[in-house]
Amino acid sequence: MPNPTRPRLLTGDTPTSTGLHLGHYVGSLENRLHFQDHYDCYFLIANVHAFTTLAERPADIRANTLGIIKDWLAVGLDPERSTFVLQSEVPAIAELTFFFAMLIPFNKVMRNPTLKTEIDTKGLGDSYPFGFPMYAVGQCADILAFRPELVPVGEDQEAHIEMCRDVAGKFNQLYCGVNNRTPPDEHTAHGGLFPIPKAKIGRVARLPGLDGVNKMSKSLGNAIFLTDDTKTVQKKLNKITVQPDATTNLVPQSHVLLQYCDAFLPEERAKEIRATYAAGTDVMHGHIKAELGNALNNLLEPMRQRRAKLEGPTGDATATAVIRQGLTKANALAEQTLDLAKQKLGTHFGPRNLTFP
Repeated sequence: MPNPTRPRLLTGDTPTSTGLHLGHYVGSLENRLHFQDHYDCYFLIANVHAFTTLAERPADIRANTLGIIKDWLAVGLDPERSTFVLQSEVPAIAELTFFFAMLIPFNKVMRNPTLKTEIDTKGLGDSYPFGFPMYAVGQCADILAFRPELVPVGEDQEAHIEMCRDVAGKFNQLYCGVNNRTPPDEHTAHGGLFPIPKAKIGRVARLPGLDGVNKMSKSLGNAIFLTDDTKTVQKKLNKITVQPDATTNLVPQSHVLLQYCDAFLPEERAKEIRATYAAGTDVMHGHIKAELGNALNNLLEPMRQRRAKLEGPTGDATATAVIRQGLTKANALAEQTLDLAKQKLGTHFGPRNLTFP
């Protein structure tokens, strides 16, 4: 059951790719490493949501799920200190999704900027399935099933957290008698079932991809993965184009290379490099890229070593065991939440007895 002495936290990843990248690391994973010693942490793999774009490739979703678990372990997330949750194995999430879908107008879902961006960047046009916008509601259920106070996310996911806050607030008002003027932090004190969760943005709110245009993403081919070897990391960095602005003849301070320096080099060194570019001094871009490559490889090498031990059938078995390990605790909390929600909704006619290994 939950740890009553610590505030609760939930965050997670969708297994739409084979592994996690640097954008995931600075956007959320760093925070998770810190918070698992201070919060009752639940880390969720949203494998059901992956079907919104990979419904015809279920084997990929399974492989990606195991891959993300391995990445988590390689980064340092600890299933003995935190609870790893596989979305498809927590039936209460699906039930809550249906109830929550009645609390959000469809046009509000479709105005969600994160959803609109994903439709555009993935080139879905009008061909996306009905379930694609539904996942935005499902994300609310992913979170609220565990009633967390904090949700560490990247900047691109902040709109989802705002929707989640709206759902929690509306449920509390409609079904728990919370006044609509009650401050968000006081909802549970005034009888609300759901805390109004707060988003916690990572140290780097949005890490751009190597193209310097879009956020880092596997589907756009602009990512450095946590599993990339030393040569691959440097090769990818070397492909970054550095050109001065046609008007100022200076490299823009917003250039992706300088953003990477801010994210991965010591603060004083990053400032020094920025000042050099701002002054228009001749800079050997290759030297900067090499320095950045060394910093990134020093960061990634311990992860790569831990990840290498999780390859092959033995690693798959380890990842599967970790998934099974968290199910009892995760389902106990989610079932408790659903039971309390159904009492408020008037759909509760006695406890149900589900058993989870």
